[in-house]
Amino acid sequence: MKQPNDLSTAPEPLDSSAGTPEGPVKTAPGSEPPPAPSSAAAATKTTPVQIGLPVPGMIAFLYFARAVVLPVLLACVAGMALKPLIPWLSHCHIPPALGAAVVLSLFVAAVATGFVQLGRPAVAWMNDAPEHMAQLRQRVQKMFPRAAHFSQQAAAAVDDVGATEQEQKKVTTVELKTSRVPGIFNGTGTFLVGVGETLVLLYRMLVSGDLFLQKLVHVMPTMGDKKRAVEISHEIQHNTSNYLFSVSLINIGLGAVVSGGLYLMGVPNAVMWGMLVAVLNFVPYFGPVAGIILLGTVGLLTFDTLWKGLLPPAWYLLLHLLEANLITPVVLGRRFTLNPVVIFVSLIFWTWLWGVPGALLSVPILVSIKVVCDRVPALAHVSELLASRTQLPERYETHQIGMSSLS
Repeated sequence: MKQPNDLSTAPEPLDSSAGTPEGPVKTAPGSEPPPAPSSAAAATKTTPVQIGLPVPGMIAFLYFARAVVLPVLLACVAGMALKPLIPWLSHCHIPPALGAAVVLSLFVAAVATGFVQLGRPAVAWMNDAPEHMAQLRQRVQKMFPRAAHFSQQAAAAVDDVGATEQEQKKVTTVELKTSRVPGIFNGTGTFLVGVGETLVLLYRMLVSGDLFLQKLVHVMPTMGDKKRAVEISHEIQHNTSNYLFSVSLINIGLGAVVSGGLYLMGVPNAVMWGMLVAVLNFVPYFGPVAGIILLGTVGLLTFDTLWKGLLPPAWYLLLHLLEANLITPVVLGRRFTLNPVVIFVSLIFWTWLWGVPGALLSVPILVSIKVVCDRVPALAHVSELLASRTQLPERYETHQIGMSSLS
């Protein structure tokens, strides 16, 4: 007598793919059919095109909203650099509001003093720029007579061609004179408004302390997210503060040494050129190149011979190579060793987007992105791209350490 639960009499399962146009799925004997993809997983799967679609919109937003975004970013970066001074003043029994006012006042006074000391001789030099350019042209013609003769012949040929075409066409030239005062006023007004917004926001950030971080931790859903938010925030603040403080000290020292060398060479306004070189050195790649060109022009204007005229740029180039390859890596360490290609691309992008402020913010923004990518596992590939060298997995590094200790 057969039992009701006898497997030999159980009906065969229906083939769900029999009614499809593709026909039944063929499987090898003894193997299980492949599992059907989940509809939820297929719906949540993202493609590179979907990920890249918001990028142009974000770039457009950053460009057109730069009047709002730039003061916020400048205040955040300056706040990260100056925030460690507030707890130190609190230990001296100074209230946060008064401590923030003192720190902000000292910061503004230092920046204003630097601009005044740099601006006065710079404006005087710019007023005499036509005379300097004529003098530079005479020096170059004297040092390179063959090249000067060739350039004079080329310029004469171009003038002859232009005069002939003008005589043939006989075009009447109408000169339109417009006043540039409104444009200058609008640009200055926008700059002053941006500076005021940055200073007010910087003061509020210094007074509030960790209030924003506390709010951010409060809205995080899980304890792991709260802990990760605190770690990322503290690391970004610590790394940005250390980077700006270290780079500022290095550039000030570089400017002082450059000024001393120029003074001993007999270059006029040696302090101004040293300060200008220190400011330009905050911009990677482009700043040192501009400093070399500027000091080369100053050297040719100051000295009569070519080899003496090349002494100022050669002096700065030597110090810059020493600073970039020895001093800065030792002071900053491996934490801030980013990929040079990524630094160059970031510099070009932010300079194109925001001009000079973007060039100054390019490296701090890159450092912050690197910290976030290091802490978020999903962005590990981006962190690997930003690093200057290959980041080995922890297991491989432990194995290498063990092998080195055995050998």
